Amino acid sequence: MESMETFEGRWFTYPPLRNALIAGLLTGLAFSLAHLGWIPPLAEIAMYAIAIPIGGFHWAREGLEKLVERRTVDIELLMLAATVGAAALGLWDEAAFLVFLYGTAEGLEELAYARTRASIRKLLDLAPKEVRILRNGEKQIVPAHTLKAGDIFIVRPGESIPTDGLILEGRSTVNEAPVTGESIPVEKREGMPVFAGTINQEGLLKVQATAAFEDNTLARIIHLVEEAQEQKGQAQLFIERFGRVYSPLVLLSAVLMALLPPLLGAPFTDWATRAVVLLVAAAPCALVMSTPIAIAAGIGRAGWSGVLIKGGTHLENLGRIRVVAFDKTGTLTRGEPEVTDVIPIREDEREVLRLASSVERYSEHPLARAIVRKAEEAGILRAEVLEFSTIAGYGAMARVGDQMVYVGKPSLFRKVGLEVDRKTLPEKLQGDGKTLVLVGTDTGLAGVIAIRDVIRPQAREAIRELHRMGVRVVMLTGDREETARAIAAELGIDEVKADLKPEDKVKAIRELEEKYGPVAMVGDGINDAPALAQATVGIAMGAIGTDAAIEAADVALMADDLRQVAFAIRLGKKARRISAQNIAFSLLILAFLIPLALTGRINVALAVLAHEISELLAVANGLRAARV
Repeated sequence: MESMETFEGRWFTYPPLRNALIAGLLTGLAFSLAHLGWIPPLAEIAMYAIAIPIGGFHWAREGLEKLVERRTVDIELLMLAATVGAAALGLWDEAAFLVFLYGTAEGLEELAYARTRASIRKLLDLAPKEVRILRNGEKQIVPAHTLKAGDIFIVRPGESIPTDGLILEGRSTVNEAPVTGESIPVEKREGMPVFAGTINQEGLLKVQATAAFEDNTLARIIHLVEEAQEQKGQAQLFIERFGRVYSPLVLLSAVLMALLPPLLGAPFTDWATRAVVLLVAAAPCALVMSTPIAIAAGIGRAGWSGVLIKGGTHLENLGRIRVVAFDKTGTLTRGEPEVTDVIPIREDEREVLRLASSVERYSEHPLARAIVRKAEEAGILRAEVLEFSTIAGYGAMARVGDQMVYVGKPSLFRKVGLEVDRKTLPEKLQGDGKTLVLVGTDTGLAGVIAIRDVIRPQAREAIRELHRMGVRVVMLTGDREETARAIAAELGIDEVKADLKPEDKVKAIRELEEKYGPVAMVGDGINDAPALAQATVGIAMGAIGTDAAIEAADVALMADDLRQVAFAIRLGKKARRISAQNIAFSLLILAFLIPLALTGRINVALAVLAHEISELLAVANGLRAARV
């Protein structure tokens, strides 16, 4: 099955299938008319002779091309030899019947495969066909496919976004579910990126394109999925190696069966007929189709759900995973510190926040931004400050009104000659993995602000799902042990390895593989690249619009939804299970049909019927991989 073009029309307009059905109609008509005595034998044979090339053109051409170009004997050549042999023996009706059934089965297989590719290509339909762009100060409506990087376009509420871009003006919520699978709309404002195929829900947006239409996120997803469907897993590679040896042996066996017994005095017609039946019965069509359909269906289904699996091997490996190792910052957490507690000591909560935010407004440190953001959310007005300065690794200080305000670690206070009574510091907050920022003046400690990275909302559910599947969950992080263990306890993680450098994470992955088996590493795809490469399967988080993340991993989650990790593993398990079922079923069919063919207990028609029914059952079972 080589012709893997996409196809979106009705089944009866697909040439390989349509031609096979025409051949079947001619064959049935010839058989019926002849047995009713309405046409002579020569007319019957003529109708069969017309039906055979019509129904066999596509697959016979493939078989001959493989023989000429690759010097390989494949299934199509076995069926072609069987057709020619049956016709030469005068079994024209059985030859035509073989062409019809084999052509129909091949046509249905190719149609199923082509439609799995067409389904992912339908992602392009999410983008609008036309777009309003601004050129020379005027609005123009142009075809969306003409968009280039740098073009400025307008997206009204309810419209989909034609290509990737950066918001120049406007605020809105954008539904990114068609691309990422994330159901919650995302808040967007000036300076934030938007992606092709996502839907603007509320405000008018003025956007500058950052990618041409043909290079946008949707196009990149489609390209990656189509490439992945061409890459083969270990089971498929084994079957192909098996076929390269098996098919020539079957053809040689059939030739010897047709020639040797007659040389010893046996009837030529009987043994030649058996040889033709052997060619049909022993053709491993169901075996060869046992994994490609399951792999293609699984990868296509994943692509629709915002999970890019970069090849059949990676899909198979997902089904073997015993341990999932998560990076902490940016994966289990958002990588955005958040104020969780304000503990007043000599001032009230609002005054502590006012003093801290007034100083920290001039700092770029993530903890400083978290304090400023918390004060803004509380509606606290900042004071004017003078003499602002930072001390790297300690904190910041500035004059607020007539007093110096210090914001930072306890060591900052000691550095400026102020003593901090550690008994006043809330130990429980530190035990919860929170970072304590002290706020005070020359007269003493005003209060303490506790800050912690925000855990992703789906993290708990994702880890529970992995545990239900019997998968062990481990955290690998460069963060300090106390913080890592607090978050791990909250999420129900089985094992924690903290204070790790990138090379330490690689070593940890090796140790986990030796101890438990195949490991999936989930990280941000950039700073976790060494660990992602070392793991059995590397999974990059939040890859939408990020080429580096997609390149770094075997699997890329387009959204920041950790639940997709369990979904991908379930998909891999199902694809592996279905492939194994199909292989076992196909080998049983061959083990049943070959002895019957060798002993002459079945004719060509029965062999063809059994062969094609088994093939179609294998295909139908393979398509179940898309239903998870």
